[in-house]
Amino acid sequence: MRATGKKSVKLEDIKRILAENKKRLQEKYGIKEIAIFGSFARGDETSKSDIDILLEFERPIGWEFVDLCEELENLLGLKVDVLTKNALMSKPALWESIRKDIVYV
Repeated sequence: MRATGKKSVKLEDIKRILAENKKRLQEKYGIKEIAIFGSFARGDETSKSDIDILLEFERPIGWEFVDLCEELENLLGLKVDVLTKNALMSKPALWESIRKDIVYV
């Protein structure tokens, strides 16, 4: 089942959808790890919230990153903001501010 912007999407829905598609996404994009952070992970999302997703890759994916973000939005039915773990680790203050909220899939 696909989440839509008209339904009330919850963390469990997001985790389920990502888990159901994890193997395929890993094979297609070389994803090593998928996690959710931000308002959905904390449980304080609103109807205007996007889904913050943290990804770690086995290899550089270049322009495929754009395709992946679009695919995630289509799967989840909401706007997604995607950060890579490598980018986040280069910003220690940002990493510390979200680390406690991370929910791994």
